[in-house]
Amino acid sequence: MSPEEYIRDRLDDQIAWYGQKSQWNQKWFRGLRVLEIVFAMSIPFFVSEITNDTHYLKGIVGVIAVCVAVISGLVTLYKFQENWIEYRTVAETLKHEKFLYMTKTSPYNEDDAFHALVERVEGVISKENTTWAHITNEKEKQHG
Repeated sequence: MSPEEYIRDRLDDQIAWYGQKSQWNQKWFRGLRVLEIVFAMSIPFFVSEITNDTHYLKGIVGVIAVCVAVISGLVTLYKFQENWIEYRTVAETLKHEKFLYMTKTSPYNEDDAFHALVERVEGVISKENTTWAHITNEKEKQHG
């Protein structure tokens, strides 16, 4: 495999994949947190409006409180913030390695620069995959 093929087919592909996963997790994290904040802020408003004529608001407040708890649980369970940061970190690390290689900057200023690039990039990807597998196994132990 030539350096150009590796960069195009492996490195750029992985940078794009981690970038997309980072954005997806960021959107879910921020969206759910905004929803959680809005629901939580609405509870005092509805409580202040409860009278004998508006007793149904107690049910609405209860449903909103349950929604806040469910959203908080989902954010914690699926670790959207942690995944967002981890995927962004990997994407930026891979970009950094690519730019060092493209500019022939240390450690890529030697004759075996391409092999060094492959080793370092595959090391980053392998480390992330190992971390993911470990986290997945821990989740299964806790829930299974």
